[in-house]
Amino acid sequence: QVQLVESGGGLVQPGGSLRLSCLYSGRIFDIYYWGWYRQAPGKERELVASITVGGTTTDADSVKGRFTISRDNVKKTVYLQMNSLKPEDTAVYYCSTVAYGAITSWGQGTQVTVSS
Repeated sequence: QVQLVESGGGLVQPGGSLRLSCLYSGRIFDIYYWGWYRQAPGKERELVASITVGGTTTDADSVKGRFTISRDNVKKTVYLQMNSLKPEDTAVYYCSTVAYGAITSWGQGTQVTVSS
């Protein structure tokens, strides 16, 4: 019931920056949690950062101080600002939402590649 479209991925050199966007639509009024996840080849999907309807944020230790999650209720978009990117940040990044009733939605993902 929630549709998610990620954008902003691409190829960037180490130390560079990218901003990922996730536009959400559909039945959005019951969403209380937005998350950015990533999955690298051969690894399990991991939570990178999250934000709640109340504005509380979390971020993984591996990205602390470098990544920032934010949300714009007017534009219906959640962002992931990624700075000081490292090769180990290379992964497919997904956004996700959780709505009341334990309804989880996922986007298709956007590739982030950090390489020289």
